[in-house]
Amino acid sequence: MATDATQNAPETGAAAMRRAIALAARGLGSTSPNPVVGCVITDAAGTVVGEGWHQRAGGPHAEVHALRAAGPAARGGTAYVTLEPCNHTGRTGPCAQALIEAGVTRVVYAVPDPNPQASGGAATLRAAGVETEGGFLRAEAEAGNAAWLTSVRLGRPHVTWKYAATLDGRSAAADGSSRWITSPESRADVHRLRAEADAVLVGGGTLRADDPHLAVRGVEGATQPLRVALDTHAALLPGARVLDDAAPTLLVVAENADTRHLPGVDLLRLPLRDGRVPVPELLAALHARGVRSVFLEGGPSLAGSFLEAGAVDRVVGYLAPALLGSGPAALADAGITTIARAVRLQITEAVRIGTDLRITAVPTATAVPTTAPKEH
Repeated sequence: MATDATQNAPETGAAAMRRAIALAARGLGSTSPNPVVGCVITDAAGTVVGEGWHQRAGGPHAEVHALRAAGPAARGGTAYVTLEPCNHTGRTGPCAQALIEAGVTRVVYAVPDPNPQASGGAATLRAAGVETEGGFLRAEAEAGNAAWLTSVRLGRPHVTWKYAATLDGRSAAADGSSRWITSPESRADVHRLRAEADAVLVGGGTLRADDPHLAVRGVEGATQPLRVALDTHAALLPGARVLDDAAPTLLVVAENADTRHLPGVDLLRLPLRDGRVPVPELLAALHARGVRSVFLEGGPSLAGSFLEAGAVDRVVGYLAPALLGSGPAALADAGITTIARAVRLQITEAVRIGTDLRITAVPTATAVPTTAPKEH
């Protein structure tokens, strides 16, 4: 059984693992359906000699990148990895064996990997005489991999609901105008978050009111997310901005919708429930397509549907220092009729973005799983 290294690891070890967690985050948006993983290798004196992260699905894993950077200096050193090194030959070779062959004498990892196809890396390392410790800074590493862990645990994509509102909670004015509630800095920050997601999702109301583009702009090297547009009756016109070639688009329509005016558009047909696309079926279909994280940018009604379905895993709210007094609220009916059923959130971050305040929160009932398989 792996030892918990949290209590007795030196401060240099904590710094190395936190660096590995930061490196792992660079893979957000480009590794799906794999997790994000980071690795830092130190020599016997504790000096960093190699770093790496999993950059794309099918490409070398974090450990391989770090070992290549370290070269001979890895021999006798320590590898800090955010996820237990894999023991599986898929599109890439087993990382546990690569670490052994490089002469690493100690491996410290944060999150164990119980996937029958990929697990056993720690046991393989230990059997080869490599000192192996698990569970170090586990919670921090899990937080960085929350989207992938949630998708594995629930069999659906992790959902982040983003909204922009005034301080009195209005997402638009009484006449429907909403551009621009927030600052340019906040809008640029939204593009960064889009780039970290596999898919960006909006509903028919947003399509009609805003003709959104939804592609990522201003983020160097970004992998464009899938643009998912819910348009039950296929009322979208061929010239809609979301249908250009800047990013892939999936149009979600009712199973009997007439789409003859939209030739060549990628369609997902789903049966409606009470006139709406059912959220669980939609997320299951996206998961089957390899989508592991969704950035929900729809209006108040769509957000309410997701919240009612228990499918909001993170909330990112941009609050502008402005007051309207009337107009639609940021969140519409979510099936909550009494204060006792309010969805309570834990604020994980509150920062100034331009003139606005960005608040990030997660439902208090949401627990990041402690173990999850690695996909290859």
